[in-house]
Amino acid sequence: MHMRNMLIARLALMMCLAALLVAPGGQDTPMLGFSAERSEIQRSLEAEYDVLLRKDNLRIWMKHMTAKPQHVGSPQAKANAEFMVELFRDWGYEARTEVYHVLFPTPLERHLELLSPASFTARLMEPEVDGDATSGIRENRLPPYNAYSADGDVTGELVYVNQGIPADYDVLARYGVEVRGKIVIARYGGSWRGIKPKLAAERGAIGCILYSDPRDDGFFQGDTYPDGPYRMAHGAQRGSVMDMPLFPGDPLTPGIGATEDAERISRSEAPTLMKIPVLPISWSDAQPLLEALEGPVAPINWRGGLPLTYHIGPGPARVRLKITFDWQLVPAYNVIATLPGAEYPDEWIVRGNHRDAWVFGAQDPISGMVALMEEARVIGELARQGHKPRRTIVFAGWDAEEQGLLGSTEWVEHHANELHQKAVIYINTDSNGRGFLGAGGSHTLERLLNEVAQSVVDPQTGVSVSERQRALRRVRGNTEADTREDLRISPLGSGSDYTPFLQHLGIASLHIGFGGENGGGSYHSAFDSFDYYTRFGDPGFDYGIALAQVAGRLTLRMANAEVLPLRMQNFVDNVGTYVDQVIQLSATLRQETATHNHLIDSGSWALAADPTIPNVLPPKKDEVPHINYAPLRNALETLQESSIAYDRVLAAQVEGLADEQREAVNQVLLRLERSMTRKEGLPGRHWFRHHIYAPGFYTGYGVKTLPGVREALEQRDWDKADTQIEIAAGVLRRVAAEMDRAAALLQP
Repeated sequence: MHMRNMLIARLALMMCLAALLVAPGGQDTPMLGFSAERSEIQRSLEAEYDVLLRKDNLRIWMKHMTAKPQHVGSPQAKANAEFMVELFRDWGYEARTEVYHVLFPTPLERHLELLSPASFTARLMEPEVDGDATSGIRENRLPPYNAYSADGDVTGELVYVNQGIPADYDVLARYGVEVRGKIVIARYGGSWRGIKPKLAAERGAIGCILYSDPRDDGFFQGDTYPDGPYRMAHGAQRGSVMDMPLFPGDPLTPGIGATEDAERISRSEAPTLMKIPVLPISWSDAQPLLEALEGPVAPINWRGGLPLTYHIGPGPARVRLKITFDWQLVPAYNVIATLPGAEYPDEWIVRGNHRDAWVFGAQDPISGMVALMEEARVIGELARQGHKPRRTIVFAGWDAEEQGLLGSTEWVEHHANELHQKAVIYINTDSNGRGFLGAGGSHTLERLLNEVAQSVVDPQTGVSVSERQRALRRVRGNTEADTREDLRISPLGSGSDYTPFLQHLGIASLHIGFGGENGGGSYHSAFDSFDYYTRFGDPGFDYGIALAQVAGRLTLRMANAEVLPLRMQNFVDNVGTYVDQVIQLSATLRQETATHNHLIDSGSWALAADPTIPNVLPPKKDEVPHINYAPLRNALETLQESSIAYDRVLAAQVEGLADEQREAVNQVLLRLERSMTRKEGLPGRHWFRHHIYAPGFYTGYGVKTLPGVREALEQRDWDKADTQIEIAAGVLRRVAAEMDRAAALLQP
């Protein structure tokens, strides 16, 4: 029987190798960072890797890990960590848990009541659902709430603020509606949830209610759970409202690891804790509140899918919101599993996914976690067969991600010096579904990601996952899908565990996952369960295997490359678009300002105003001065020259490099992303050090490229814009100098 299985495996391996020879993407050409000989060895290794993947493992592990609620500090969270450590050890890894003690509030009291003009008390709970085996479990289950909301008992008139983003408050101003002293209700969407109460508090609101409107996340999109994948009437989206654009991680230990004996600030000193009480509710609980509002009818784009006329208020709806919390330090168990490199043990390839959830978390995050575990199992098996990675591979299962990237951030801050010296790349996954490969990250890795995507077959269509993504972009009218060799990957803002690696330490990072065809109505609800996922997520775990193929190839290529597979011209091409965008932004602001002021001066404002919004005359805007972009343009030109020179030398020299050359150039490349950071950080938030990518101060997860320059322009702070242009130009020159160093080391 054993011999028969071996013959079947060898036959499957030969078939995979044959498929690779005809697969798209030039599989007969050398891989980036590999000589021709090493490329063939690597392709054979990846084919053998594919043969060993088992999707049944993903199903078995997911069912086991999602059997009970597994939020940080829960018994199941600890049990899952211990379960994973034992598996990793069985697979040949040096595995352990690293424990951090983090602030985690859980609700003691949640009360929301409509006092007038009618009486209604919100249900604030999710029901048991037939066919969902875990939906009736109540023990250790967190109810719908927002972590890091303030305690509070507030009563006031209600105001509907749409999505609660800055543009919505501009509209409210034109209606003459203020939120000072009021309680706001905002629908999810438009920004990360924590921005909504942050903006409300800055404008004087005393409380904030968040709800999921069925137009965005419910019956307007399709059948609701359990008949379909969209959010049901009583489904609510839990989540953190920590002010993460300041810094993620434990609120009481900014900048240092939250070890048991770490020095902590008091809660009253913690700047990332929300200042007003916040509560998430279902649309079923939101409907009576919205029906009780009067005042102006909301603009068309503010109207959701509920069977009512959306009014803004304020009042006559008057509500009471009461929330109290148990503020405790709880243990967060990070699982860290290490496979030492055979040749370069002090160069680390870090591959991570978080494993904690708000409740059961089948899709978010266990769908990504089980793919990582299968990658680790197979890589461990290959190592036992003699295919040890040249560099060290570190697999991580992060805890407490949902509360604000706590587990990963504390580990990065605790090990910052070692990571600065050794970390080559961080490869992140989170949730996974089915459909299209999504990718974001450092643009020096864009070519690598494209090469890998061309070598993995989409399980639904039979073409490469790259070609399927290219077809999607064609359908959406992206002309670059036909004109650019590599598909662009997205720049990264925040929202998952790559943040501390990329934006705090400057470690080149990638974030990948499949999705687009799997609804999403279970997000952060009690219905993100095994039963939901195996019906509507990825029923056959085929895309879990596809994710393991993409991430496994990335990990193995980074671990085994002779020269780290970075391509500089991809990076420079993307940075060039960001420079063009900020230059265009100032031109757009100048034109908008001139038009705005002309309409006011000429008395024509009322004619140009939106007829659905009152014509309240706004103040004139200050003129946009001339902004000198020459330093940025010149630095970009230098960077372009350096990137072309490096890529040309690498293409010519990778075959004949001496060991000392490879080691020297890899040390430069390992730190290339670090040169995009400054220890001073960004204005007003020094934790974020990366000057090419950062989350926006008022977008949360959404990325701002060249963030110092862009946000200065958006804030109309012209002096700051001039300063940030000089700083950004200096960063680009420093990156160019590192490219020149690497090119010089590659010379024969």
